[in-house]
Amino acid sequence: MSMVDSFEKIPVKIFGSLEEGSRFIGKEIAHLIREKEARGEKTVLGLATGSSPKSLYAELVRLHREERLSFRNVITFNLDEYYPIDNDALQSYNRFMKEQLFDKVDIDPANCHIPNGQWEKEKIKQHCIAYEEMIEKAGGIDLQILGIGNNGHIGFNEPGSSIYSRTRLVPLDNSTRIANSHDFQNISQVPRLAITMGISTILKARRIVLMAWGQIKAPVLQKAVEGNVTEQIPASLLQQHNDCTFVTDEMAASELTRFKSPWLTGETAWTPAVIRKAVVNMALKLGKPILSLTNNDYNDSGLSDLLVEKGDAYEINLQVFYLLRDSITGWPGGKPNAHLPTHPERSEPFPKRVMIFSPHPDDDIISMGGTFMRLHDQGHDVHVAYQTSGNIAVTDEFVTRFLDFAVGFEVLSGIDSKKSSQILEQATSYLKTKKPSDIDTVEIRSIKGLIRRCEAKATCRYVGIPDENIHFMNLPFYETGTIEKKPMGEEDVQLTVDLLRKIKPQQIYCAGDLADPHGTHKVCLDVVFESLRRLKAAGDTWLNDCWLWLYKGAWQEWDISEIEMAIPMSPDQVRKKRFGIFIHQSQKDMVPFQGSDSREFWQRAEDRNANTANLYAQLGFTKYAAMEAFVRWHY
Repeated sequence: MSMVDSFEKIPVKIFGSLEEGSRFIGKEIAHLIREKEARGEKTVLGLATGSSPKSLYAELVRLHREERLSFRNVITFNLDEYYPIDNDALQSYNRFMKEQLFDKVDIDPANCHIPNGQWEKEKIKQHCIAYEEMIEKAGGIDLQILGIGNNGHIGFNEPGSSIYSRTRLVPLDNSTRIANSHDFQNISQVPRLAITMGISTILKARRIVLMAWGQIKAPVLQKAVEGNVTEQIPASLLQQHNDCTFVTDEMAASELTRFKSPWLTGETAWTPAVIRKAVVNMALKLGKPILSLTNNDYNDSGLSDLLVEKGDAYEINLQVFYLLRDSITGWPGGKPNAHLPTHPERSEPFPKRVMIFSPHPDDDIISMGGTFMRLHDQGHDVHVAYQTSGNIAVTDEFVTRFLDFAVGFEVLSGIDSKKSSQILEQATSYLKTKKPSDIDTVEIRSIKGLIRRCEAKATCRYVGIPDENIHFMNLPFYETGTIEKKPMGEEDVQLTVDLLRKIKPQQIYCAGDLADPHGTHKVCLDVVFESLRRLKAAGDTWLNDCWLWLYKGAWQEWDISEIEMAIPMSPDQVRKKRFGIFIHQSQKDMVPFQGSDSREFWQRAEDRNANTANLYAQLGFTKYAAMEAFVRWHY
């Protein structure tokens, strides 16, 4: 038994990406189906919905098409469904399963069982009992697939759900409704009830695989795997199952002891990055500045091996203190006419051509607004590339407001434009009769995109960026009209390659904030990475003098032990950034698709920037009002 096993009470398999993890689970499912088919038996699968299993279902579809995996002898039972909800609604799990899996493989529709959001409420208990009986009649679930909620729920078994619970109608925790609001226009549209398999039902499965992807799942995953068994973290109850495995990517596993404090689980290679993480975490936990840490602090924190290898605490403290000190700079583009070998950025060339990639039309100002303004004020040639239109994040109410303005403007101006009047009339008529399951027309999406484009332009002008430095890419992967986006495509990459070749930047900023709940940030980052890979392979020499920095801020922030460049902000700069964010009026007050954080984006940004500054101050550095943080990516 390794030291890792002493911390982790459920086996955890960790992969480099969710695609790799999904391939592993897909292979296991395929082996089970073929093995039981060879014995003349049917396979009974318990299936999950939400964002976590999408890549798994894509892998199962691939296995069906390319490796002839048949689902003719498969019976499925889904975990849950919103209530009430139409089966054909865009957010319905019935529709989700058809679109993601059932309609793409050879499974018999009669073998697909999903709780029905259209059941009559007074008959719900009967239907739930019948659902349990169908599972038992099928022989029980061979393999149950699970995701995990940010509060630890499995299925829709919220904190406090009994280990003896069975299929039933449940109220949804407000945190779950907020987390799932990225599938709806706003929180008010998220159902307050759901039908879910119970924990007892789940634990009866012969084998369970729980998948978790992304940094946002890291804290609750650690509690479920390493914490005590408690109904307040329903996923922790899986510790009592004799054949359960958690499958995660590296980000979701980042809070496990083997990653957070690897020195506690065995032999450690004391690299500068590991030393920095260990000392910073210790200082914050003890509430002491780095330079005040003692040998006793190291010994009491399980870092005696570090003392043995590197010597006295004083020398280690200085090493880490200097690393953090050298990450702080007021010159994000490099300080001109200065020789600073430890500065995060190069002094030359100066000024630099800078490209800021913004996945949505407001990520630039939200996540790095202070740095954005400082780069311009310090004389750099700053370009902004808005990768997507962001049209899906504009509410219908906001469109109606602008349509009313446009019509009123025409009347006041005496403009006689039959074509525009016709477009406005059609748009207004459509919105009046639009159903929750309807996808916006091309015209409506264009209007919503135009609203966000105008806001982005206004922000750039507020900062001082000329119009010719504003680039609207409208990457095709985003333009589906639904929350579900297409994968990265060739046209997305080519548009990015062409823009980079045109500008030839010496500094690039990209969103490394992969907690975005509907994945736009990740696709946008992958597009940039693939574009740079192709440019490098093609021998574009300008890349030799181009550095890439990753920002966060809209959804989460870099851990202080990872930050390589921290840009301080004064109270006035914080206020100026706030006003820049306010320009995006379509995103104010009620943020569409806001994910698990109910605050507006300006509030999130200010709190995270202030927290970064506070952490630096706690470690013994100057106290600033706020700081924006960046990590350099080496390509």
